[in-house]
Formats: sequence, structure tokens, C-alpha cells
Amino acid sequence: MDFTEAYSDTCSAVGFAAREGNVKILRKLLKKGRSVDVSDNRGWMPIHEAAYHNSVECLQMLIHAAVENGQINVVRLLLRHGANVNGSHSMCGWNSLHQASFQGNAEIIKLLLKKGANKEYQDDFGITPLFVAAQYGKLESLSMLISSGANVNCQASDKATPLFIAAQEGHTKCVELLLSSGADPDLYCNEDNWQLPIHAAAQMGHTKILDLLIPLTNRACDTGQDKVSPVYSAVFGGHEECLEMLLQKGYSPDAQTCLIFGFSSPMCMAFQKGIDSVSDDTLIFTLEFTNWKRLPPAVEKMLATRATNSWILQQHIASIPSLTHLCRLEIRSSLKPEHLKSDSFICQLPLPRSLHNYLLYAEVLRMNDVPELTALQDGEISEAT
Repeated sequence: MDFTEAYSDTCSAVGFAAREGNVKILRKLLKKGRSVDVSDNRGWMPIHEAAYHNSVECLQMLIHAAVENGQINVVRLLLRHGANVNGSHSMCGWNSLHQASFQGNAEIIKLLLKKGANKEYQDDFGITPLFVAAQYGKLESLSMLISSGANVNCQASDKATPLFIAAQEGHTKCVELLLSSGADPDLYCNEDNWQLPIHAAAQMGHTKILDLLIPLTNRACDTGQDKVSPVYSAVFGGHEECLEMLLQKGYSPDAQTCLIFGFSSPMCMAFQKGIDSVSDDTLIFTLEFTNWKRLPPAVEKMLATRATNSWILQQHIASIPSLTHLCRLEIRSSLKPEHLKSDSFICQLPLPRSLHNYLLYAEVLRMNDVPELTALQDGEISEAT
């Protein structure tokens, strides 16, 4: 055997693709998990083939795969053969430092930084390796990048910061490290200049992170014009504990009118969420105890919004309450609140049994299958008569 000649039966498929410079085939093979360190009869691996045939893009893909698999010896070999440490190796523009940060491989991060990897290299979404570490909770990666001087207040294309994404994802230790390293909790994280890390923590229900951010965040967001209180975020996310924390720390329950969400107060948002969370049947059942043609404007607006997706609800809201129903409401409104706490008072009124039934919404209860209440009511009526 001539050891200076490459024999086809000893070369891996990855090696063949690298030799031919066939990026498309190489990408498919790497996606399937094919090894990048299989050598041929000469001891050549795919990186040697790519380097010898001057296939720069194949070299970049191979270093990306080596970093992803934590193969530091392969990474060293690739770098020794001229692989571009700052080249983009993925469809979204990640370089090897992005990948190493995502994998949490401290040894490879250290090697890449030593070889001059750009700490502030941005992918197609403006995301840096430090942002990736914060997003995926890779504390060791984050610590190494911060120690190397990476910008803790970098912003992605949508203006999100590492602190914002760590707060959103619930990575408490990363949030603590970022704050102690100078991350700004008052740096707006969206184009409308209102969203802060505190909003992300409140919306996602991360109480420990919220507790860290409350004393550090400027209170201008509480009731400031053109801002959005984190109280809205807690209500929107449905996290009562976060809401309670904010209110106990002095955030206003009335906040400010929020044009972004379309609500005049957090209470209106809570009411809308309540409407959205129940079924059409439940809403219609509730409306049967009211004059649905005389509701507060804010409630009418919310019901109208919900009704756009429900023909049954539209029909009910459009219907006219009967005169008998309006009389029932008027009679009940003339009674004292304590009299309405029990059915027995109405059952003792000097009225026919049919009117007792009607005043107690017997037909509404029966239509909606409320047997316990119906049975109780029938028992009281029997005793009264």
C-alpha cells in the first residue's frame, strides 16, 4: 500500500465531501451526526481534505461541528490548519464562539478567545455569544465572556438585552451575575421604549428575579406617561404572586392608561382575561342575571371583542331582554342585599309560586343544568307553600 496515496475505501463520506468542496452534502452528513475525525489510510481527516483543497466553507462547517460536539482536539487541529475562528458556521449566522457558549464548553471558549474570537460577533438577529449564554442559562460561559470583557449591555436587533432574556427565561444565577457585572435594568428592550427586564420577570412569573429587579428598576415605569407598569405584565401573564409582590412594593394598582395593550387600567385587563378564559356558555349564563343591554361601556367593549369569534355570543348580546326579565331585575334591585343572600326571603313574599320561581331564576338554572340549586329552590318553595 502506498501511504502517500489516498485510497477511496479508507476515506469517510465526510472526508469525500470535504475533498470535493461539496458544502451541500457535507451539511447533510453533519446534520446526521457523522463523525468529523475519521482518518483515512494516510491519517488525514476531513479537515486535512478541506484545507488541502482550499475549501474555506467546508473548514468553517467542520469547526462548527467540532465545537458543537465538544471535540477540543479537533478544534485545535482545525485552528492550526487555518480555520476562520470568526467565520459564520450556521444558517442564522452563529460563529464558533456562539456555539461554544450555547454548549457551555468552557475549555473551547477559552481556546477560541485565546485565538482571537470576536466576543461581539453578531448573528443575523444581532445576538452575541454573551447573549446566547444568558438566554440558555450557561452560567460558566457567561462568566468567562464577562471576564474577557464582553459587553453585558449589548442589544439584539429587537433591542433585547442579555439581562432581559435571562429574566424572561428564569435564569436567576445569570441575572445575578449580569447585575453584579454592570447590566442596566433600565435599558429599554423594545422599539416602543417601555419594556424592561422587570416586565419579562413579572409576565413569566419568575418571582426570585422580580425580587432582584424591583429595587433596581426606575419607578418611572409605574405610572409614567407612555410607559407600561409591570403590574400589567403580571396581570397579562396571570401570575398572582408577582402581582402581589409589585403591589406590596408600592406599584400602583391603577398604573396608567395602556394604549399598547388597549386597556385603561390593570383591572380592565384582568376583566378581559377573565372573559377570554371562560366558555361562551358560561358568559351567556352570567349575562342572564343582568340587563345585557345596559352594561358599562368598558364591559360592552370587552364583550364585543370576545363576540367577534362567537356567533352564539353575538346572537345573545344582540337579543332584547324580555319585559318580564327587566321587571325581575327591578324587583330584585328594590330588595335589600341581605334579603338576596338567601332564597327563603323571596319564597316568603306574598306572590304566586310561579313568580317565586321566576324571581329566583329557576328557568335559567334549569336550562344550564344546575341541579343542586334547583333542588334547593324547589324545597324552599314547597315549604313556603
